[in-house]
Amino acid sequence: MTEPSQTSARLPLDAETVARITDAVDRGLEKTVATLTDLVAIPGIAWDSFDREPLERSAQAVAALVRSLGVVDVEVVTEAKADGTRGGPAVVGRRPAAPGKPTVLLYAHHDVQPVGEESLWETEPFTAVEREGRLYGRGAADDKAGIMVHLAAFKAMLDAGADSGVGVTFFIEGEEEAGSPTFRTFLERHRQKLAADVIVVADSGNWKVGVPALTTSLRGLVDGVIGVRVLGHAVHSGMYGGPVLDAPTLLARLIATLHDDQGNVAIAGLDQTHHADLEYPEADYRADAAVLDSVRLAGTGSLADRLWNRPALSIIGTDVTRLEVASNTLQPEARAKFSLRLGPGMDPDAAMDAVRAHLDSVRDTVLFGAEVIFEPGETGLPFSTDTSAGPAQLMLASLRAAFGVEPVESGMGGSIPFTADLVEVFPEATLLITGVEDPDSRAHSANESLHLGDFRHAVLAEALLLAAAGL
Repeated sequence: MTEPSQTSARLPLDAETVARITDAVDRGLEKTVATLTDLVAIPGIAWDSFDREPLERSAQAVAALVRSLGVVDVEVVTEAKADGTRGGPAVVGRRPAAPGKPTVLLYAHHDVQPVGEESLWETEPFTAVEREGRLYGRGAADDKAGIMVHLAAFKAMLDAGADSGVGVTFFIEGEEEAGSPTFRTFLERHRQKLAADVIVVADSGNWKVGVPALTTSLRGLVDGVIGVRVLGHAVHSGMYGGPVLDAPTLLARLIATLHDDQGNVAIAGLDQTHHADLEYPEADYRADAAVLDSVRLAGTGSLADRLWNRPALSIIGTDVTRLEVASNTLQPEARAKFSLRLGPGMDPDAAMDAVRAHLDSVRDTVLFGAEVIFEPGETGLPFSTDTSAGPAQLMLASLRAAFGVEPVESGMGGSIPFTADLVEVFPEATLLITGVEDPDSRAHSANESLHLGDFRHAVLAEALLLAAAGL
């Protein structure tokens, strides 16, 4: 990794105030972790196929925690989806700013991913277990830790007598892992309540354990379903096989066209517009992503650019016959779901059109004229920010003071589609994306965990930010 540049801003807090805030964070840390453990025990999943009761219980638990801090204006709010059904319950709590003071909006989400294959977990998913300095459990990192960073930071500021009158609005969403279907409606309907000068999104990660990061760019996202249809119905593979290729075989040929021989995305029109200043050592990437030693890395250009600024396409699911029920039959249709990440500067609508055009271009050659299936899915804009703004410099200074090392300004290969909505609805606000995850947190996977040392540092960094923001 290249050496990060020195943060130009310094905290407008004297050493005594910093010491009081640090002491307040440390005195409350055991209770903070215990409360996080209680939140992990609530399996609030916002997907329609799961029981809604735990999700509602999760929202009420968060609302009670916000009220326990002396915040009087707290409510649980739900908006309707496009189909008229209810979205996930969000918690909004407001402590107004003193005259002439700014307001900081603190965002996190209380819903979590499903467990997945339980046999892969080494502990019970919804029972938080501390082991070797990490807290294991679904949501321990993504994103119930983000909730507790906000709550504990605000409390530490108050307990340390460092309240400068900054306004604080807690916005804890309840459907992020389900794609935030009512997020834009929620922002527009509650614009006045959520208006802020600074927005802190605690849903990202750090460079590595012990080294904090301010996320300066996110990739956008388009997804959908692609597939092929070759027969009006299934037929016997012995009687009819040979002159026609089955749908799974043609789907494999189609998928193979999506990358060139070096592993770059081969869809025309997805041009890189940003370039990374940091280096990401290959050895670190292989360790972080658990890449097998025999696997050659795909793509060209710097590794950081391949992760943050270039397009990346994955096949995340297929509909083909399961092995246990396979018979000697030519399958008439096969489909796959693709997930295409877009670097900053790329347009999601143009990217979706490019995918469609690519499918059309290979139909007559690679696919032998088979009928092509294309079902567009979700889209999300990429994000990038200028860290020269005052709040960003203050956040970097807070991270430096809390962690004791220089923070990194880094991109992130993932997508947080709602960031574009925040920027559009609140164009005057400075958006700061932070988080508590590290490369081994395994968010969305089995054995998700939180590094408790970094968690403590993250709470302290945000407490310093809140204390300094009103000065």
